[in-house]
Amino acid sequence: MPPRVVLYGATGHTGRFIAGEMQARRWAPLLAGRDLAKLNPMASRHGAQAMAAEVTDRVALDRLLAGADAVINAAGPFADTSPYLIEAAIRAGIPYFDVTAEPFVARDLFDTYDESARRAGIIVAPAFAFFGALGDLLVTAAATGWDEIDSIDLAFALDRWRPTTGTRLAGARRAGRRLILADRQFVVRDPSEPVPRGTWRFGQPFGEQPMIGEFSTVDVVTVGQHIPVGRMATWINEAPIADLTAADPSGPEAIDDSGRSAQQFRIEAVVRRGSEERRAVLSGLDIYAITAPIVCEAVAWTLAGRARATGARSAGELFDANAFLGALSPDPLTVTIPELVA
Repeated sequence: MPPRVVLYGATGHTGRFIAGEMQARRWAPLLAGRDLAKLNPMASRHGAQAMAAEVTDRVALDRLLAGADAVINAAGPFADTSPYLIEAAIRAGIPYFDVTAEPFVARDLFDTYDESARRAGIIVAPAFAFFGALGDLLVTAAATGWDEIDSIDLAFALDRWRPTTGTRLAGARRAGRRLILADRQFVVRDPSEPVPRGTWRFGQPFGEQPMIGEFSTVDVVTVGQHIPVGRMATWINEAPIADLTAADPSGPEAIDDSGRSAQQFRIEAVVRRGSEERRAVLSGLDIYAITAPIVCEAVAWTLAGRARATGARSAGELFDANAFLGALSPDPLTVTIPELVA
């Protein structure tokens, strides 16, 4: 019998990719959100059911999750939606996944819901997306067999970034604050503090890129959840940052019927212990579209009993990182990790 998975926020940009992935996997999806008029055409297109529910309506959420095997939340801003849906998932006794890229939100969710999720014997998994999951998995895979790590450098390269409205709203809420990991603890940088700058020599197609440091990515939170590290530095190339602040944002531009854009990305992780250094790399297309196979693979592994823990957990805690990335390679990701190619 196909799994019955609720997707809340199905009509958003990322939600549409997830709905398509669920259909491709022949699941029994229930597409949900606030506006039934928008949900019904999507449900017809994907052979799914649709149900409207206000995220603040406890009775409606309990009805929505009744009989479900899992719930995926793709509706931002996640500070406004995740607490309600997590609490509903705990009441229903089913795993919860979301795709937030907001570091301060994710940190609060891990801290707030770990104990109650453990008591309920379920998984609460924030930030299971391009940001949050891939960097965590890449670092975890590269660090296989190491109990402690001296330092981590995690570098992102995008050839462009036509952000969605949700991405822009999340950035506005962060108000320039940067969350970093130093001396084994989280530190909040004030917007008035200058950001580090440097260069990074990526593989093709990027080559050497001017970089902005202390990039406030949610990967700082997901990695910091479970990997003891003295220092973690996060970087992003300068080119896509201009898109985030553009006065006339255009949003992602589709190149095929799925809605995927031509945006290219590359992530490189360097982990160090003493004199030893390991580097792991992955690349692909469209940071929004890639979220769909990531989060759906996580749901599939969880329902198959392949998750290693309950509670509020990140990708690297829940799954064998090498095997999980291997399941996404060579399509839709190209992955190079020492343990995978040895």
